[in-house]
This record gives sequence, structure tokens and C-alpha cells, in this order.
Amino acid sequence: MVHIPVSEFKNEIAETLNKVVYAGERVALQRHGKDVAVLVSMKELEILEEIEELEDEIDLKEALKALKDLKSGKDKIVSWDDVKKEFGI
Repeated sequence: MVHIPVSEFKNEIAETLNKVVYAGERVALQRHGKDVAVLVSMKELEILEEIEELEDEIDLKEALKALKDLKSGKDKIVSWDDVKKEFGI
């Protein structure tokens, strides 16, 4: 990943965007030496969004299974106090 100051990016917008779009580079923009944003291609963003959707789907399935297990009596609710006692917290 390339790291460039925002001031440099302002002077080289077209060149920097070409690196992102055509070379697939990720570019981190910096202010005062700290990364504040990252430029990625639309293709990469779409992949990241697909991953997020899949993670949400998995989380939902796991939550529904946990609710089903609670309702069926397979699992039980454990109080926070009991957890703390068990682990000596």
C-alpha cells in the first residue's frame, strides 16, 4: 500500500486515481503523518461489500440457531454474575 499526504494527493489526483483504478493499488491518504482514509478501486469495494453481506448472513444464521437452542431447552441463559464467578473475575 502506498501512503501519501493529502497535500501531495491534491497535486496528483489524476495520477493517483490511475494507480488505484488501473494498477489496483491501495493508497492511504495521510494528515500529519497518520493514515486518515484509503482509496481502493470499485472492484475491490464490491468484493469488500460482498464479504460484509456474507458475514451478516452468517451472523444472522448463528443468532437464529442460538434462539432456537434457547427455546428448545438445548441451551440456557447464563447470567453475567455466574460467568464472573466461574472465571474468578
